[in-house]
Formats: sequence, C-alpha cells, structure tokens
Amino acid sequence: MYPDDLKYTTEHEWLRTPGDHEGSVRIGITHYAQDALGDIVYVSLPDVGDTVESGSTCGELESTKSVSDVYAPVTGEVVARNDSLDATPELVNNDPYGGGWLFEVVPSDAGQLDGLMDAAAYEASLEA
Repeated sequence: MYPDDLKYTTEHEWLRTPGDHEGSVRIGITHYAQDALGDIVYVSLPDVGDTVESGSTCGELESTKSVSDVYAPVTGEVVARNDSLDATPELVNNDPYGGGWLFEVVPSDAGQLDGLMDAAAYEASLEA
C-alpha cells in the first residue's frame, strides 16, 4: 500500500525522486491521506515558478468531508503542477501514487530529503 521507492512525511505526503524535471522531486498525498479525506472534489496547487518552504501551506484539497492543507515537504521552486487535477480531482483518490500526483519541486538543498521517512517508518507512524 505504501511504495518502497518513495519518501514520506508526517503530513501524509510522499516524494518520488527523481521527478520528470532535472533535479526535481514529485509530490503527492498517501493512500492513507486520500482515504481519510474522502472524495476529493477540488485541488488548489502552487503555480510553476513559486517558491515553497518546507512545512508551509502551499495548497488545499477539498473533499466532500472537509478542506485539508497541502504542506511543502521541502523548500524549493515549483517546476510542474498536475493540471489534469483541475478537471479530474478524483485522480488523487483513484491513483494517489500515479496520475494523482500534485506538483514537482527542485529542492534548494537535496539534503532535505534525508530527514524524511521510508515506507516502513511511515507505516509504523500510522500504527502509533
């Protein structure tokens, strides 16, 4: 349920290295997060060219249950966003690790990834 090739945050986001752009990481939310949110009906993401700061709010996911903030897991420049979520936000529910990705960032310091959890640590955090 939680792919081994990803890094995870305590805010239930995942990072895949590399992203599609040179030096970037692709970011999305975990299966756990999309399941807790319920049916996602609207996605607000940072724009390409924006700078995001680790731990800061950079977007929102609106579901039939609530609105949840999206946090930047790393500091850096946004180089891509998943524009297909504008028309089909349910991709986040249907394919959270594939077509439901959110955005890509080029980290200002690649060392930021060292502090993130692997799949086993993330799963353990859910059971705590």
